[in-house]
Amino acid sequence: MEDLFGGAAPYYAKYRPGYGRAAIGYLVGALGAGSRVLDLGCGPGTIAIPLARRVTAVLAVDPAREMLAEGRRLAEDVANITWLHGDSTILRVLPPFEQVVMGRSFHWMDRRSVLAELGELLPRGGAVALVGPARQRGEPWQPDSQPWQPVERRVCEEFGLDIRTAANSFHATGEHHRDLLAASPFSGVESRVFRRRLSWDVDGLIGLQLSYSYSSPARLGGRLTAFVETLRRALLADNPVGRWEQELVSEVLVARRPGR
Repeated sequence: MEDLFGGAAPYYAKYRPGYGRAAIGYLVGALGAGSRVLDLGCGPGTIAIPLARRVTAVLAVDPAREMLAEGRRLAEDVANITWLHGDSTILRVLPPFEQVVMGRSFHWMDRRSVLAELGELLPRGGAVALVGPARQRGEPWQPDSQPWQPVERRVCEEFGLDIRTAANSFHATGEHHRDLLAASPFSGVESRVFRRRLSWDVDGLIGLQLSYSYSSPARLGGRLTAFVETLRRALLADNPVGRWEQELVSEVLVARRPGR
């Protein structure tokens, strides 16, 4: 995972959109303000930092040290986050937690095994919350949803970058998170969808592209400058105004043991 996102952490922290106050508020209500929450695959703290301001404590775990360093930098004024290097294979040796949240990290894991292990570890009333793009075209797995994505896809193909190299995900397997939850110990699932309007400029779209594992600076290597220049020219040729609008649709799944 460290290599997959090599060099991407600053771009991830700056250009990946957060989930917004409404989604974080929903998480707090579902997990409980008095809870100790594990953010598994926390990245630079996209969920962990705003969540920590509203719950008792957050345990932020990620396999990429660069992501953890960005998170610590961004959360200098947040005292109740513990940042730990690790992944889904160390659940049993982590400090105690009562609830779990995962953003765009869950699809990198052995999802069935993680859910089964959490079924053994979480206390009565513990929930697993998954936060990410709603089930729809785009984002960027179906790369025609947003107006700039066909351009980015062409440039990525020109440089031999393939989204399918990041494809241990439900987008590749066809198994959506909701389907796996239904067959897990946490089959009682509630869902809430949140919509926001975002505006992008060309620098923002380039930064967003560099935050993805399949087009990270580490993967591009010595071609990074050429890739950035090519993508910039292609985006502005397609849209000389240099502004793009997006409706960002996120979904929060909160899964509990049946009857809890």
